[in-house]
Amino acid sequence: MVTLFYAGLLTLLVVALSARVIVLRNRHRVAIGDGGNQELQLAIRAHGNTLEYIPLALVLMLMLESVNIGDSLLHGLGLLLLAGRLIHAYSIPARNLKLRVTGMILTFLMLLVSAGIGLGLAVTRLSL
Repeated sequence: MVTLFYAGLLTLLVVALSARVIVLRNRHRVAIGDGGNQELQLAIRAHGNTLEYIPLALVLMLMLESVNIGDSLLHGLGLLLLAGRLIHAYSIPARNLKLRVTGMILTFLMLLVSAGIGLGLAVTRLSL
């Protein structure tokens, strides 16, 4: 259920980023691509980048939840992911490189910790 909670929150983020792209497409009258408009290009990348990282992160969380690693650890991972994605999504249109890097660090930290725990459990349980 913890992963489902974060999946719901992250879905709201994706919908918000999608809505921003739609608004900008209408404002700038661009149906496909970015029409050379930098504001639209940044919104498209903020949306796309979010979609590039969330699926893998949620799969890792769901797999860790399935082996009962504990709700506290899952919430920690979920908060890292959510904070990282929110900060990163904000930083792209704001053109704030420091925040963008912070968002990526939090996202990568979540992914690396999740992968490390998963690999550790797999090696231990498979007696590799």
